[in-house]
Amino acid sequence: MTLQIGSIALENRLFVAPMAGVTDRPFRMLCRRLGAGYAVSEMVTSRKDLWHTLKTSRRADHTGEPGPIAVQIAGTDAAMMAEAAQYNIERGAQIIDINMGCPAKKVCNKWAGSALMRDEPLALEIAQAVVQAAAPHGVPVTLKMRTGWSVDHRNAVTLARRFEDAGVQMLTVHGRTREQGYKGRAEYDTIAAVKAAVRIPVVANGDIDSPAKALEVLRATGADALMIGRAAQGRPWIFREIAHFLATGTHRAPPLVGEVRRLLLDHLQEHYLLYGEFSGVRTARKHIGWYVRGLPGAEDFRARMNRIEDCDAQWRAVAAYFDELALGHDRMPEPPSSSASDIEEEEAAA
Repeated sequence: MTLQIGSIALENRLFVAPMAGVTDRPFRMLCRRLGAGYAVSEMVTSRKDLWHTLKTSRRADHTGEPGPIAVQIAGTDAAMMAEAAQYNIERGAQIIDINMGCPAKKVCNKWAGSALMRDEPLALEIAQAVVQAAAPHGVPVTLKMRTGWSVDHRNAVTLARRFEDAGVQMLTVHGRTREQGYKGRAEYDTIAAVKAAVRIPVVANGDIDSPAKALEVLRATGADALMIGRAAQGRPWIFREIAHFLATGTHRAPPLVGEVRRLLLDHLQEHYLLYGEFSGVRTARKHIGWYVRGLPGAEDFRARMNRIEDCDAQWRAVAAYFDELALGHDRMPEPPSSSASDIEEEEAAA
C-alpha cells in the first residue's frame, strides 16, 4: 500500500530511519532490496564549510540508489538550513527531511537535532525557510522529531500543527523525549495525539523490533507508516518479515543461513567500495557485529575479526564463519533482543 508525499508515491509504508554512521548508501539499498519502501540518508550538516569533506561527501553519495532520494539536513540557523536544502536538491535530493529528533549530545550541545524542540520559534523558522527553499523545485519537506525535550516538556502536538501550517508534508515522531535518549520504552500516546492533530501523514518510530510490535504500534497510534532503525541493524530482512505479517497475519520463516551469508558478503563489498581499505575494514566491524550478535561462537569471532586490518581478510573471515554456522543450522537462529543501552554502547564504540 503506497503513501504519497507531495507528488512522490512511496513504494510502501515501511521506512528505514536515518542513523548517523549506519544508514549509508550500501545499507539503505540493502534495506530497500529487503522490503523497505523508503530510506532517508544519514544527516548532512548545514555548515557550508563541511560540505566538501570526505565524511559529508560519503553521506551525500546516492550513486545507483533507487528513488526517491531523501536527504536529512541538520543545523540551527534558518538561512543555512535553507541553503543546505538548495545545495542537496541541486545534487539530486527529491525529498528534504529536517532533523529535529537526534538526541546525541554532540548534536544537542550545539542546539541542533531534538534540542530545537526547546526553542519553538526557531524550530518553526527553520521549517518555514526550508519549505520556501524547496518549494520552487517541487521538492517536499518532511521532518523528524521526538515527543518533546523532557517528560515535563512534551510539545510534539503543538509543533506538529505549526509545521503543517508551514508546509511540511510528513512528520515522523520517535516515541521518546530527548531526555530519554534510547532508554526506557517508547510511548505511543503522543504519536497518536499528533496523528489526530494534523492532516498530513504521520510516521511512528521507536522500539519497532518485530512484526507483532509493528502491528501493535499501528493500532496504538493510527500512524500512516512505520520507521524502523536499530532493529534493522544486522537484520535488514525485518522489513519483509513485517510486510508479510501485516499482509497475512502469519510469520515468515527466518532467512536461510546461506542467504544471509550472501547478503552480508555483498553488503561488505559495497561498503569497502564506498569507504576504501583503511576506513572500510574498520567501519564494517559494527555491521558484522550486529549480524552475528547472539549467534553461536559470535563473541570469539568478533574478538578475532576486530583484529583484522585487511578488507579481503575480513571478508574471508565472515564467509568462513557463516560456512561453519551453516553446518549446524539451515535457517538463522533468532538472536536475543538487545537492550537500547547495549545498542547505544555499540554505536558509541563504532
